[in-house]
Amino acid sequence: MPVGAQPGGDEQWFAPSFRQASVEREAHRSVLRPASRSGKADPTVWERPDGRRGPAPSHSRAELAAAAMELAGRGGLAAVSTRRIAQQLGVSQSALYRYVSGRDDVLDLMADAAAGEIDLGVPLTGVAIDDLTALGIRAKDVYVKYPWPADIPVEPLRVGPRGIDYLEYALRAMAAVDAPGQVKLQTVAVLTALAQQFARAELDERTANESRRLAQMAYVREVAGAGRHPYLADALATPDRAAGPGELFEPLLRRALTGVLTPA
Repeated sequence: MPVGAQPGGDEQWFAPSFRQASVEREAHRSVLRPASRSGKADPTVWERPDGRRGPAPSHSRAELAAAAMELAGRGGLAAVSTRRIAQQLGVSQSALYRYVSGRDDVLDLMADAAAGEIDLGVPLTGVAIDDLTALGIRAKDVYVKYPWPADIPVEPLRVGPRGIDYLEYALRAMAAVDAPGQVKLQTVAVLTALAQQFARAELDERTANESRRLAQMAYVREVAGAGRHPYLADALATPDRAAGPGELFEPLLRRALTGVLTPA
């Protein structure tokens, strides 16, 4: 699943956060292998065989990903380290390097395992906005189950086999849309980003302090009504039942998708 996806161009449609990625690398320098000095790009975790050295591996990358996801479920992404994964699997930390080259590989495995839980077997109707909205709802449900993907450092094309299947499904849903491929990729990025953020909002709402929320709303209404912010006052004047992020997601996603796919 594209992680932290944001709209952009060419390979930048994941809009990498270089500062965040740099902080991540520094924080976990001790568990990363040295980069290749051969001038060639290091292979991705998907291109290296499991347990490429020594006897037959006692675990699979799927088991490693499951252990990492369990740690993230208990303590967030900060709880995921090669040391803790090794303890979870009952192996030495050095043994993990038969499966991965470092923490970035672990994050790739986790993100792709989460992507594999999005149901891509739902038949497409041929109506792009309907199909993409339905996909977004299914993706959001996975993000509610696994909120940590939104915290994974953003990189261009951080995507594995199941994430690629997700992209292919979304692009197939837009097969009849007359738009450049770049715009379609941007559309998937918008869908994914909204699914992540609304999932987080849903989770936050479950633990929100209701009295604090009411006090904040009262403050905004009071300031808006003082006369210095007429547009805000006008926007708040329309009576409406307060809707939570779960209710707002589908209509707002439809509007966003329609806007992105509508020719300028």
